[in-house]
Amino acid sequence: ILQFSWVDSRTVYIGHKVPPPGTEAYIPQRFPDNRVVSSKYTFWNFIPKNLFEQFRRIANFYFLIIFLVQLIIDTPTSPMTSGLPLFFVITVTAIKQGYEDWIRHKADNAVNQCPVHVIQHGKVVRKQSQKLQVGDIVQVKEDETFPCDLILLSTSREDGTCFVTTASLDGESSHKVITEEVDTLHATIELIHTYCISSNLLLRGATLKNTEYIHAVAIYTGMETKMALNYQSKSQKRSAVEKSMNAYLIVYLGILISKALINTVLKYVWQANPNLLIRAFTDFLAFMVLFNYIIPVSMYVTVEMQKFLGSYFILWDDDMFDEELGEGPLVNTSDLNEELGQVEYVFTDKTGTLTENNMELRECCVDGNVYVISVQTCMCVSHQEREELFFRALCLCHTVQVKEEETVDGIKRGIHQGKSTSFYISSSPDEVALVEGMKRLGFTYLRLKDSHMEILNREDEMERFELLEVLNFDSVRRRMSVIVKSSSGEYYLFCKGADSSIFPRVVSGKVEQVRARVEHNAVEGLRTLCVAYKKLTHEEYDQTCRLLNSAKLALQDRDKKLAEAYDVIEKDFILLGATAVEDRLQDKAADTIESLHKAGMKVWVLTGDKMETAAATCYASKLFHRNTQILELTTKRTEEQSLHDVLFDLSRTVLRQLSGDYQDYGLIIAGATLSAVLKPTQDVTNNGGNYKEIFLEICRNCSAVLCCRMAPLQKAQIVKLIKASKEHPITLAIGDGANDVSMILEAHVGIGIMGKEGRQAARNSDYAITKFKHLKKMLLVHGHYYYIRIAELVQYFFYKNVCFIFPQFLYQFFCGFSQQPLYDTAYLTLYNISFTSLPILLYSLMEQHINMDILKRDPSLYRDIAKNSLLRWPTFIYWTLLGVFDAMVFFFGAFFLFDNTTFTSNGQMFGNWTFGTLVFTVLVFTVTLKLALDTHYWTWINHFVIWGSLLFYVIFSLLWGGIIWPFLNYQRMYYVFMQMLSSGPAWLSIILLIIVSLLPDVVKKVLCRALYYCYLKEIFVLFSTK
Repeated sequence: ILQFSWVDSRTVYIGHKVPPPGTEAYIPQRFPDNRVVSSKYTFWNFIPKNLFEQFRRIANFYFLIIFLVQLIIDTPTSPMTSGLPLFFVITVTAIKQGYEDWIRHKADNAVNQCPVHVIQHGKVVRKQSQKLQVGDIVQVKEDETFPCDLILLSTSREDGTCFVTTASLDGESSHKVITEEVDTLHATIELIHTYCISSNLLLRGATLKNTEYIHAVAIYTGMETKMALNYQSKSQKRSAVEKSMNAYLIVYLGILISKALINTVLKYVWQANPNLLIRAFTDFLAFMVLFNYIIPVSMYVTVEMQKFLGSYFILWDDDMFDEELGEGPLVNTSDLNEELGQVEYVFTDKTGTLTENNMELRECCVDGNVYVISVQTCMCVSHQEREELFFRALCLCHTVQVKEEETVDGIKRGIHQGKSTSFYISSSPDEVALVEGMKRLGFTYLRLKDSHMEILNREDEMERFELLEVLNFDSVRRRMSVIVKSSSGEYYLFCKGADSSIFPRVVSGKVEQVRARVEHNAVEGLRTLCVAYKKLTHEEYDQTCRLLNSAKLALQDRDKKLAEAYDVIEKDFILLGATAVEDRLQDKAADTIESLHKAGMKVWVLTGDKMETAAATCYASKLFHRNTQILELTTKRTEEQSLHDVLFDLSRTVLRQLSGDYQDYGLIIAGATLSAVLKPTQDVTNNGGNYKEIFLEICRNCSAVLCCRMAPLQKAQIVKLIKASKEHPITLAIGDGANDVSMILEAHVGIGIMGKEGRQAARNSDYAITKFKHLKKMLLVHGHYYYIRIAELVQYFFYKNVCFIFPQFLYQFFCGFSQQPLYDTAYLTLYNISFTSLPILLYSLMEQHINMDILKRDPSLYRDIAKNSLLRWPTFIYWTLLGVFDAMVFFFGAFFLFDNTTFTSNGQMFGNWTFGTLVFTVLVFTVTLKLALDTHYWTWINHFVIWGSLLFYVIFSLLWGGIIWPFLNYQRMYYVFMQMLSSGPAWLSIILLIIVSLLPDVVKKVLCRALYYCYLKEIFVLFSTK
């Protein structure tokens, strides 16, 4: 039995064995199966849930009401004019969202149906991962991923340990040691009290390494695993553009109701019969139906198609394809394409996202002499002895293990002839980098065998050192030491650690030269370590052993006594030198961050790493610069003074720049301090207000923020805090591990990095890319284009519908408010679906108002579209007024040109349908040519669609009015279009009205393009000088 407390209290019976008779009452607990779910819909709830989400949109719900009104009362137009477009919109949207969720289901099934090995009745049985239950004994083999949260029972290693990597969880590729805690299992159930501690807990998503196999019991499965609990619940993300669309629709709904109300009142005033209240309400609904086309239902389906088809431009981008992985970017949801052009805050993980988590020794400084490892400068003979002692120190002072393999890719290779291939593993990637660096310099660590460390020197001679003691690294001392005995009988104490913990303990050596080099490398963002040693006599070694054994055997305050013993032993060193290790940044990571800053975005790094490591990466990635003044909000500082005082000190510091010279500030905050900041204050009056607001004010005035020692849910909390601030900025979160999923789901836009190991972040993100550098093009180019295109699409749709329906409103003043339609039913139905839909759809897919290379070169162009600038109210009002102007030109132009009775060549008079067709013809040509004026990027497809749409309208009108259709009860449009085209004045009127309608826009375009080309010229001059 395993009894423990983590998320809840539960008793797990290993192997599902029931308790023996005589024990306390057994109440079986129910636990979930091992399925993971990242999808939104199921087969059963797809239709109701999808319909509910779609009818939350104002336009869809509105058209549903209009459709029902048309069914209930006698209206001037057929119910099909509203029903068909609505059905088309709902169906297309459902198919698109269903397809995207089907992709998620496929990814889930790949994980849930993965085979696992379970011990049942003494035999190994294979079953699917989703069928795993709490209490199952699972056998996991080397390089397999743990299918759920497990407690280690036994391992193939003699020392009872196993090694795991958590790269898919947190991006760390180092090997972590897990210890077997459950010693024995008898045939009869034995009660063992075990608690979920890191020493024997195996988390879902981690991978078994350097261990042949293990046996473990499942304790948490499915959505109760720690990985799943770190995920936030999936919520429907809505873009800023969609929110603007909904706001505009409310305005247009108000305009529609006003129109219907005005017409209803004027009708009964004109008829001088104000007593028919019920008929007045019916007429009001009829007018609502007549004018309902001002709300563009087809806009939603066009937007959906634009987003879905537009997402393929990311998928097809060869610049974002990774040759090493053989994969390109993924689009898990296309609903947020335009949000990529509105990002104000970028929250990024460090390990595996900014860095490759691939440590590499860059240089050694031995007695002040610098040796760059990549160049492998020849060593001076005069320093031979000290150099070799330095190299031996690094080969011996570590906890690295060696894994040996006979073959690599089927070919036998070795360190040197006759030796098997080997590689190093350790819980610290820095140690692996140091040992591998020494290998390149001629000193190879071979193995630890029978308490002896074996190394191979430059002459290929094996040297053996007996490992006597290991003084392990801890975060307080910030150093580690080993005591070894050479084959000649000499005792050495080798120590390596941070410069601040080594220099005060050094009594000789070239301290100043080494210190200068360490400071230089720290500024460059390299991780530095100092190496020192001292020789011990036999008596000193015996005294050291007694001191250590006394501390290790202490029953009380053991850690404190060990620390005191270490402090006594680790002193009076001779300084050998220092190392500089690079946690290599991903390719072009620094350039990407610099571009994001220039584009006006604030970049925050959220990491679980310690402050010093994360800060070094921030300097290397140009998040912090040399002139950046670092402000610290850490546990160490809050211990010295209260959190209240620290926050107000920092606030005063950053606010000084508002009155004086500008200073670049960077903030570093620790996870524990963040928890205190986010905790609600008990006494608002004493604390001077809410800490959150003060903290946000400090962050607003900092160019970059580093949050270290962050738990996964804290990452989501910080994103939520910024989202909820008074500016309501658009946020983007990017990470590669399962511990980043919560912030990816919380942010407006979530991007996962597809690493070599682990796809949890990629599966739960909105978009997935292979490298951090691709974020630059995704935002500055694709995001810019997506936003520009969809903003034009939305404004254009409202514009063309104002042009379409406002003449209908004006017509009621000339037909006695009789609800007589100005346009034929076919024109009413097909205007948004056929005549004007394809040109704007193609524009919203193909338009490039600025060349792609210019967008990449000049990130500041991203600022021009920030904060939803193209969908603000002044722009919206301009487009609406332009639509009203054009509509008045169409209607009154046609009305006054034909004010006198006009005859065709055969003496026939123009009727109301001819008048309506004339207005409609001018309308279709004007709105289509308006789009042609707005198009900057012309291709043969644009020409084909724009001129083809106009040609289609003409051909359709000729066929619709030129043939007697048997399925129509009446044909009011018969020969109307041909009659209109047979009149010379009609041709002249169409051309004249189109020119007058487009004239204001043409003047505006000429002026804007002249200014734009002047701006482009300045940019080209600027880059040519650079």
